[in-house]
Amino acid sequence: MTFSALVMTDLKLFRQYAHLHFIVVLLGFTAILGAIITIDAIPLVWLRMFFAAIGLFIYLRFKGIKTWLPLKDQLHLYLIGLLVALHWITFFHAIKVSNVSVTLGVFASTTLFTSFLEPFLQKRKILWLEVLIGLVIIMGIYLIFQYEMEYVEGILFSLLSAFLNGLFVVLNRNISRRWNPALISFYEMIGGFAGITVFLIIAGTMSFHLSGMTLQDLIWILVLSFLCTSYAFAAIVEIMKELTAYSVVLAVNLEPVYGIFLAFLIFGETERMSGGFYIGTLIILLSVFSYPYLKRKFSFKKF
Repeated sequence: MTFSALVMTDLKLFRQYAHLHFIVVLLGFTAILGAIITIDAIPLVWLRMFFAAIGLFIYLRFKGIKTWLPLKDQLHLYLIGLLVALHWITFFHAIKVSNVSVTLGVFASTTLFTSFLEPFLQKRKILWLEVLIGLVIIMGIYLIFQYEMEYVEGILFSLLSAFLNGLFVVLNRNISRRWNPALISFYEMIGGFAGITVFLIIAGTMSFHLSGMTLQDLIWILVLSFLCTSYAFAAIVEIMKELTAYSVVLAVNLEPVYGIFLAFLIFGETERMSGGFYIGTLIILLSVFSYPYLKRKFSFKKF
């Protein structure tokens, strides 16, 4: 390979990694928007899923990807979409009753739940590495609890959101091998939107939830839906054609880091936490980052 060709290859790889990290920043910015948007978590997620479905539909049509799926797979994805809706609702509620830093710090424990849910649902044995990493993450969560007792509700809802996210990832894994990830997300957005619509109709609170929405809220919801959801999901699909799944997962693990940093820049003192919080969060993040590396590098015995 010539020098110029080598330089072009390196530049292309750099652009791909830069694009990937830009997307991860967008994912972290999702939490910021959750704090800025004034309406409650349920209508926020309802509108997010509606507009995100539109954005993904446009992307699929632009790419010439057929949107038809067998009814059985559609129903499967609609149900997973309900799970995604619950995960987002608990996530945004956690932000609204605590703050961005607490929510993202605890939410990084998704790896803990995934490591135990996957063996149970996929019917495989548990790796002792997963148990070890899980115990370390629990220690980090315990430290956050110890030092941030005023945010107990936010911590609990963030833990629930992390559990639902881990469950979503595991359930999505099998079907993602058969269909385009953007197409899967499209049907899941429809399922979640439909599920919340039914809930709001039965509860009779649809107009009440939307009555307090401002024009600024709507603009930020459109940014959340089209940029941080439709675009981010579709872009990751394209990036994974060039980069390894390991590289993508490792970068996505930076979402809490970027989100907490952005929150401190935007909200200032309201996001300043105790030293114990940062130690606990650091323990969780180090565990999350070390897990894929250790799993890839070494072979561990199973129970």
